[in-house]
Amino acid sequence: MLKALSGLVDTGNIRTLDYQFARFLTSLYDHDLLTLVGALVSHQLGHGNVCLKLDSLDITHLFGCKDAESRQLIEKSGVAPDAWLDTLKAIPLITDGSSASPLVLQDNRLYLRRYWLYEKAVSDWLANSQNTPVNLSGMHETLSRLFTRSYPFIRKQLTSLVADDIRPQLIKWLDIEKPEQIDWEAVAAAIQADHWQTLDHLIPESTCLNWQKVAAAVAAMRRFTVISGGPGTGKTTTVTRLLALLVEQGIAQGKVPDIRLVAPTGKAAARLTESIGNARSQLNCSEAVQNSIPTMASTLHRLLGVIPNQPGFKHNRQNRLHLDILVVDEASMVDLPLMARLLEALPDHARLILLGDRDQLSSVEAGSVLGDICSFASEGYSPDQCEQLQQLTGFDLSPFQQANGSSLRDSLCLLRKSYRFDAHSGIGQLASAVNSGNPLQVNALTNSNYSDITLHTQGEKDYPYLMTLALEGYRAYLNEIVQQGSPETIIAAFNQFRVLCAVREGRYGVAGLNLAISQTLASAGLIRTDAPWYAGRPILITRNDHSLGLYNGDIGITLPDGVGRLRVAFEMPDRSIRTFLPSRLPEHETVFAMTIHKSQGSEFDHTVIVLPDQAGPVLTRELVYTGITRAKKQLDLFACQPILEQAICRATVRDSGLAARLATL
Repeated sequence: MLKALSGLVDTGNIRTLDYQFARFLTSLYDHDLLTLVGALVSHQLGHGNVCLKLDSLDITHLFGCKDAESRQLIEKSGVAPDAWLDTLKAIPLITDGSSASPLVLQDNRLYLRRYWLYEKAVSDWLANSQNTPVNLSGMHETLSRLFTRSYPFIRKQLTSLVADDIRPQLIKWLDIEKPEQIDWEAVAAAIQADHWQTLDHLIPESTCLNWQKVAAAVAAMRRFTVISGGPGTGKTTTVTRLLALLVEQGIAQGKVPDIRLVAPTGKAAARLTESIGNARSQLNCSEAVQNSIPTMASTLHRLLGVIPNQPGFKHNRQNRLHLDILVVDEASMVDLPLMARLLEALPDHARLILLGDRDQLSSVEAGSVLGDICSFASEGYSPDQCEQLQQLTGFDLSPFQQANGSSLRDSLCLLRKSYRFDAHSGIGQLASAVNSGNPLQVNALTNSNYSDITLHTQGEKDYPYLMTLALEGYRAYLNEIVQQGSPETIIAAFNQFRVLCAVREGRYGVAGLNLAISQTLASAGLIRTDAPWYAGRPILITRNDHSLGLYNGDIGITLPDGVGRLRVAFEMPDRSIRTFLPSRLPEHETVFAMTIHKSQGSEFDHTVIVLPDQAGPVLTRELVYTGITRAKKQLDLFACQPILEQAICRATVRDSGLAARLATL
């Protein structure tokens, strides 16, 4: 069996790591089936799956091999597939987890023991997170104040005060769910007379449903909460108002809570810092409460305290974090091991609030923790939770009540409405169509007259126009360098535009496009490429360097300093600028084009997405959706129609047992 697996390493079907793990198991207990499934478990882990699901294993394509090769591997194992389970149970290196063993078999799922422990730790922590006692009457008053209607803001959003035109706009900005119960003539008359406050009575809360307010109420009652929503749904606005509520509660009890804000990457932390800072200034609360809400976010790794050259962190079960409330943004990027280590480091009394988009790509490493947790959101709220939420918010939530379901559902809230994208936004409509897995709707949208989306399907014929877009998109920041703009201005200009790829290699991948774009910019006289380093070269860090404070995914721009030397400027999570000599940088690459995976946590005014000309397993619905939602104002999508349709129809499914564990809570 080891010889056959060695051959799969040579053909690229499995990693050397998969082979070596199988070899290690064989040295402990020589059994061909153990050797085979050991390699399979490791191989699955490399594809983001926490475990090997034996009852749904495709035995005709083991390791992605053809049917004949798979059958040969099964024959070499000496055990028929329908007898694998019983045979594995009898192997001493495989247990149910109750005793130490390299592999754990539970409910037809085979795990590396370490990952079984991670999954169990996350499940146990979620099971033990309890409700927080709250004063419902006081909470209702605070929520009403923090989420009061801003009529001056709404007035600015109205394109007209004509009665026929204001209805859809008021429905959007006042979150009206029952328009049939409203006297629209009286509303129009009040607006014409500039008597906006009378709308409090003409459009009562019972006719509206603000999911941001609901999410804050949910989080106020729970030790653990997930607030999930797509772009423009107001996740950071919601959590900022929630933090104000919790601070006010803390002050009333004589202690201001210690709040920390974190994100998986430096870029995501910088965005969270900016968003919280903007939202904090708009709060309807005292200055003391505002000042108690932090505005600076850091990375998860920095919070936990990286130990150089060691897998663990400074903060762990024996050395807990010192905080009362932790907010984690872009939680879809947090893998299972990191989530387990974070939870074990939290003090017993701490609140955990996860923010993220459940429909985005899962973490690069194994697991899809946010997605597994959010899978219970469709179960609605329990009757008791629904009643409490209605008392706190004034909204009718009876349509979202369900008698049975996991207790975890009462800790979840989906922000279902985007305030950035509306019926006039092609980007929003396209993201929704992709997310629903509807290629026909996507085709209809891309052939429509939306001004903010353009689909290019001509393949090689569109390549020159792709280069033209890149030339014009990057011209602004390069001109800022020539004009000796500040690093902040140059970085901001660079971040207005980005080319995103699905793959790394090939003409339509990161490597090919970075080379082509560099040559295009050089031909236009915007950059010099006669040396490895040149003014304007954008850099993406690909390996963490904790001593420098630079992490995988951080982006910097190469700029001349006052004496003509080149230094690379990075915007840190606290918005400060740090510069480094190129020779000091950890592993890096040019980043005119980057993968969609690396772009998570970022947004760009103009986004260009380039899909490869051949289908592959990396092309999924979540990948396309994530790429689309990086665009704020303009999207150009380069994709052959069959390739795009296949990607939209292929949903990512990661094997784990976390959702099954949580279903029993």
